[in-house]
Parts: sequence; C-alpha cells; structure tokens
Amino acid sequence: MTNPFAARAFSAGTLCAALIACSLSSAKAADDDIPTYLDAASGGKDFLIQGEYVGVMDGGQTWGAQVIALGDGKFHCVGYPDGLPGDGYKPGTAKKESDGALDGQVVKFKGDEFKLEIADGKLKVITLDGEVLGTLMQVKRESPTLGQKPPQDAKVLFDGKSVDQFENGKLAEDKLLAADCASTEKFGDHFFHIEFRTPFRPLARGQARGNSGVYLQSRYELQVLDSFGLSGENNECGGIYSIAKPSVNMCYPPLSWQTYDIEFKAAKYDDAGKKIQNAQATIKHNGVTIHDKLDLKNGTPGRLPEGKSPEGIYLQGHGNPVVYRNIWVVKR
Repeated sequence: MTNPFAARAFSAGTLCAALIACSLSSAKAADDDIPTYLDAASGGKDFLIQGEYVGVMDGGQTWGAQVIALGDGKFHCVGYPDGLPGDGYKPGTAKKESDGALDGQVVKFKGDEFKLEIADGKLKVITLDGEVLGTLMQVKRESPTLGQKPPQDAKVLFDGKSVDQFENGKLAEDKLLAADCASTEKFGDHFFHIEFRTPFRPLARGQARGNSGVYLQSRYELQVLDSFGLSGENNECGGIYSIAKPSVNMCYPPLSWQTYDIEFKAAKYDDAGKKIQNAQATIKHNGVTIHDKLDLKNGTPGRLPEGKSPEGIYLQGHGNPVVYRNIWVVKR
C-alpha cells in the first residue's frame, strides 16, 4: 500500500526551520499578544484535536501520528511507521508529514492519493474515492516514572509544600514550582528526578513555545521546550543545548506532565585545577533513554562555567510559564 502520510509530505527539517525562524519575533511577543493556555479547559478545540494517534492500517502495519496545533484551526501531522516515538518507531526511519486545517468539525489533510480526516478522537486514512484504509485512535501516554516517590536516601527539593530549597523559588498555581530558580544545596555526582509541564501556545514558534531548561550542576543545559512532533535537535526538548540532540524526540504534547530521570557524574579535576575527566550524563525522558553515558565536553551558556566545585540545579527562566514538581536528588 502506498504510504498514506506521503500526502503533501515535507521533511522534518522544514517544519523545524520554519518554527526556529520565527523564534526571535515570537520570543518578543511572548509577553505581548500570543495566547497562552495553562489548562485543557481553556485550550479550546485545537487543544483537543492535537495529540498522539495510533492504529493498524490495511496490510497489518502499525502507524503512529503526532498532530501539532499551530493555531487558528491549522495543524501539522507527522506519521511514524511501526508506532510512536519510544513505542515502535525506529529513529532514523523516514517519517511522513502533511499539513491541514479545520473544516467545520473535521480537520482535513488532502494529498494526491489519500486524504486524512480527524474527528471525534479518530484519524482516518481515506482514498480519494472514499474508502477508509485505516483508523488511528487518539491516545494519551504517561511517563512510567511520573509521580515516582523518592527513595529513603533522597533529598527532596520540592514536593509542593515549600520553596525553601530553592533560591528565588516561587509557587505557581496548584502548588507548582515556577521556573527561574536554583537549588540552595549543591551537588557533585548525583541522580535526580524532576517533572515538568510546558504551556499550550499554539501561535508561538521555536524557542518561544514553552522555553526553559534544567541545568545539570548549573553548568549543562538540558533543554525544556514544547518540541512535540519536531525532529529532536540539541536546542529542543531533551537536547543538551549546543552539545547533543536526543536519540529520539520523546516530547509529549504541551500541558502533559513529563519526566526527566538523570544520572550525573561531575567533571574531575587534578590538584592544579586542570580538567582530567569530562562530566557525564545518562538521561531518560518520559522513561526512554535519550542520552546514554554522554560525555559533556564543555559547559553550555546561560549559567555557570565549568568548574570543580559542586553546584546546584538551576531551572531556567525564559519568560514562559513552565512549571515543575516532584523534584528529588540522591547523592552518589
């Protein structure tokens, strides 16, 4: 069967480039006139339609799809052979992409051979003659480590009760921790768990779309961004900014709670202060390993330079209402 997602297909880089190209103007507008939604009830129909879809096509092949809301009833669809990222899709396998718009109560994507229609939580693949070749159902995935309780030897940094463990810590709505704060305690080698949520900003693009960052030891930025459906670059969610892109883009849709679970080894220095071993990180995003024993050869901009002293965890403030919860650390 000809791939249904080939309709009006373009590369993942095309969408990524378009989004990033708008980043500077969108960042300026972040505090101006771009609507920002912090709950599903206010997100409207576009929010309900966007998300992930999975189903089996004629011939037995599983397909996953990520539908990205771009505002004003416009959408972009990314099709993944064999399933969604982290659940069947093999990174590097060609994806198929198409764009469409809301027509009445149905989102329609039309190509030369097939058309896609989304309504009532179903994405249908249809021939131009009207034959339904398969139906993908909307799903809502959840990280297997979401809500994970700290072990007995953990240091709890934030549990919704107090911001005392953070310099400049501020409570947002629903007892959540607002971005732009740093832990008062400093760490060397450690493991830590953190949960985050990006806002729904469908008209924003690039780095204005839910931007923050988790700085490992205040020196290495693990990007936080609404990168749902994008190609997965080093300046997108899961990327180590300017150093390494994630092995797979595990970003969930905006307003979803997501997890990072991080094993961090600090850089080592000799008595003269010369670095003799790079810092290293193994990172799971929503339960899937996206960096495995990654050497961090240098620090990233935005906070502290590399050094031999222990330092705190910094949650970058970038003008977007990104929030955090359930943060705890186990020293190694």
